[in-house]
Parts: sequence; C-alpha cells; structure tokens
Amino acid sequence: MYHKTLSYRVFSAFNNTVLLAIAILCLLPMFHLLMVSLSSSAAANAGLVTLWPKGLTFEAYEKTFRNANFLRSLWISIERTVLGTALGMLVNAIAAYALSKDTRVFRARNVYLWFFVVTMLFPGGLIPSYILILKLHLINNLFALILPGLVAVYNIILLLNFFRSVPKELEEAAFIDGAGHVRTFWSVYLPVSLPSLATVSLFTMVGHWNAYFDGLIYMKDAAKLPLASFMQTIIVQADMTKFDPAAIVGLSQRTLRASQIFIGALPILIVYPFLQRYFVKGIVIGAVKE
Repeated sequence: MYHKTLSYRVFSAFNNTVLLAIAILCLLPMFHLLMVSLSSSAAANAGLVTLWPKGLTFEAYEKTFRNANFLRSLWISIERTVLGTALGMLVNAIAAYALSKDTRVFRARNVYLWFFVVTMLFPGGLIPSYILILKLHLINNLFALILPGLVAVYNIILLLNFFRSVPKELEEAAFIDGAGHVRTFWSVYLPVSLPSLATVSLFTMVGHWNAYFDGLIYMKDAAKLPLASFMQTIIVQADMTKFDPAAIVGLSQRTLRASQIFIGALPILIVYPFLQRYFVKGIVIGAVKE
C-alpha cells in the first residue's frame, strides 16, 4: 500500500491552495462583471458594486436582447463559429492524416510539410490578404471571416503528432479488411483521436468567436459585423449609435456594456467544461510525439 509522506501532503496542500487561488482570481473578473450588469445604473456609475449586485435589476439584459443589431451580430458569430470550426477541423484533420504518413507511403510529405511551416513563419500580410479577399468578391461575405484562417498550421501539427501515435496495427487491420485511406481515416483514426480533436476544436472555436479585427476590415456593412467586432465598436470606440436612443434612456452604459461582455463570453464558458476532460491529454500528446 502506498503511504503519502508528510512532505508530499504538505506539497499537495500548498499546490492545491495555489491552484485554487489562481482559479478564484480568474473567475472574479467575470463574476464582478455579472454583478455590475445586474446592478442599478446609479450604483454602477458610483462604483459601489463589488461581489454583490446593488439594486438588483435585469434591465441591462432586457435592453441588450431587444437590440436587433446585437442579436444579429450574435447570430453571425454563431454561424461563423459553427461553420468555421466544422470546415477547419475537416480540412486540418485531412491534411494532418496525409502528413502523418512517412515518405514510403507519401513521397512528397516533406515538401508539403515545409510548405505549411513556411506559411506559418512568413504570413502573407494584411494588405495582400485584403486584396485577395477583394478580388474574390468576398467583402461583406461570411466566408471572408472563415476562409483566410481555414488552414491552421499549428492545429495541423498537433493533429499530425497525435495521428502518428495511433498504433500501426489498427491501420493495417483496416487495410486487410479492405478499407481504403478514406474509410481508415473516418472509422479508425478519428474515433481514437477524440482528445486531440476536442483540443483543436476548442482552439478553433475560441479563435473564431473572439476574432474582431477581420470583421472590421472585411465587413463594410455594420449589419454584417460579428459579435466581437460589434462589441469593439460599442465598448472600445464607445459608438452607441447602434442602439435605439429611446431604449437606453436612463440606463448606464457601464451596466449595458457589462451585460454585453458577459453574454459574449458565456457561450465559450458553457462549451469549455464539456471539452475540458480531453484538453490536457490532447495538448500533451500532440506536443511530445515526433
């Protein structure tokens, strides 16, 4: 039977205390934001709100969800995140599967691998990217927010390393049973690669959901801004023209902005717990395999 020594118990207690303190520090800003959004305008403007709402009210959320521009931007972000994650995972997983083969199976593997790596080290730049999107007539199009980042080399490398860790015997058994590369990829590699797929999916989702700059440069129509870009104009640029003036009379901009930020962060906070159990395993395996 394994007996924990005194030094181990002390270290474990200290380690858990530090991790708990870090977790609380990470949660406090979001909790404070929620309390501000639920407080009255006077209390929020006076800075009286800490960890409990002052003058509990849901008026900020009512005004936010009555704003057609906010709801439209929210829906655009949902579309972008779902479509971008699905297409990105499909493209990156297929590329990673091909690059996970050695040169005896895929002779041009090293050429394609270096092609991807070079594009990661030396990106095309903002102006060439904008000209390309313009020439493709994708300005004010949802795919202008999806296609430029569809191939993520870092994610391909993570998936590539995970695929290389899959036992070769599984692939050989599939080939003996008559399966081709497509069936092997779909029925063998993907089911056993859930930790890595969940990790990369989380990276992709967060990237699409939080991206705001591409929306500002590619979407000339304010009605087509994703949520992150919409909130940047509201919160950073303090442009409140996208709200109905009659709807925000008597309402603090601080509570309104707090409600918007909290709603914007909520979807990822909801999704993360479902993927968290795969996250550590996926990132470690994808990082250490050669």
